[in-house]
Amino acid sequence: MRERLNHIGQQLVMRPKRIAPLVTFRILFGALMAFGAIRFMLQGWVEKLYGEPVFFFKYPGFQWVPVLDTPGMYAVYMAMAIGALLIMLGLWYRVGAVLFFLTFTYAELTDLTNYLNHYYLVMLLSLWLIFLPAHRRFSLDVWRKPQWKKTHVPAWCIHMLMAQLAIVYFYAGVAKLQPDWLLRAMPLAVWLPEHANLPVLGRLFALPDLPFLFSWFGAFYDLTIPFWLLWRPSRPLAYAAVVVFHALTGILFNIGLFPLIMISSTLIFFPARSHERWLRNLGYAAGEYKHVYQIPASAKKAIYTFLGLYLAVQLLLPLRHWLYPGSVLWTEEGYRFSWRVMVVEKNGHATFYVEDPATGRRSEVDHQVYLTDFQAKQLAIQPDFMLQFARFLRREYQRQHNITNARITVDSYVSLNGRPSQRFIDPDIDLASSKNTWRHRDWIHPLTQP
Repeated sequence: MRERLNHIGQQLVMRPKRIAPLVTFRILFGALMAFGAIRFMLQGWVEKLYGEPVFFFKYPGFQWVPVLDTPGMYAVYMAMAIGALLIMLGLWYRVGAVLFFLTFTYAELTDLTNYLNHYYLVMLLSLWLIFLPAHRRFSLDVWRKPQWKKTHVPAWCIHMLMAQLAIVYFYAGVAKLQPDWLLRAMPLAVWLPEHANLPVLGRLFALPDLPFLFSWFGAFYDLTIPFWLLWRPSRPLAYAAVVVFHALTGILFNIGLFPLIMISSTLIFFPARSHERWLRNLGYAAGEYKHVYQIPASAKKAIYTFLGLYLAVQLLLPLRHWLYPGSVLWTEEGYRFSWRVMVVEKNGHATFYVEDPATGRRSEVDHQVYLTDFQAKQLAIQPDFMLQFARFLRREYQRQHNITNARITVDSYVSLNGRPSQRFIDPDIDLASSKNTWRHRDWIHPLTQP
């Protein structure tokens, strides 16, 4: 049995595989990321997201990350685009991969408001590219130094990218196995009718049963598509489903580059000969020789350990919401980094109050002084945002009005997936004095609507 497991591990991890799928991934990922960074600047989003806000919400443990001024953030995105282009071209590849990962990750850490699942995915994929020898074939680095050319890489270099994408799909499907999605077709029952005016397909989106059809198919698709892509007979049809599914979601919903990222990245499931055939149009020559990218024997144990730990984290992190009571869609405790893609529609209203403990005087906060409209919308539905903002208000009123230890409360109501609005946060709790821990926040009112 042990020998059998060792053989399977050797096949999945160390067996040499042709490098072409990694080359395709490098080129398409770099091109998409360069396009995304350039588009971000041209659309004026740098000013909107980094120049307009007075206050920025932070990831736990990363409160220290500063936000540069607008010219500084433009420099970050320019460096990001340059890093992505270096990845695509395979020119000073390691430098480009590190540059892109650091600038992209920094930009995301500046404000938690901008968190999206596919930004998290980009961070993970770009981290992998730092360590993968994706520039050892069909790159300007090889043109500069022909001795770097390799035709084969260890199997883990390709299999880990496949595993990462499979985890995204599978957990997106697991997140849909809940009553709102399957029995109420929420939130698609809210979103799809909004597109009833689209040409050709618009009339379909007004049909009352269509959200249920889309919901059930979406769950089935996410749960099974990695397996269909892994099975050679079903792979072409499965990839056609990937293209149609993500193209449709890209048309219907404002989710940025996510559809293109998934369509291009999923090509990694195709065998090397398919990639060599596509790349031949760009001048790629498959060749008959074999030069394997060698891993030192002393490093193999460390690689096995790292790959195992990484997969364990990726498999367990999306399940941490089980440690908290109540609906994760309501409390959002354990929500992020769990690939819960498009399963929630929340709207809320939150009014913050500041009370001077010395005089008992209580006043309403005009949050528009500190937040953009998008930040305010996210603040109204996310408890940890409320906690951060309450602490900010205490410091701000200390600085501006000399009020020491101001008591900060919030009157908030939230609607989840079409339910009637209900009270969200205990209005008597001083949020500024509440501890920000990993434990359940008992000042969140439980969801009472079925």
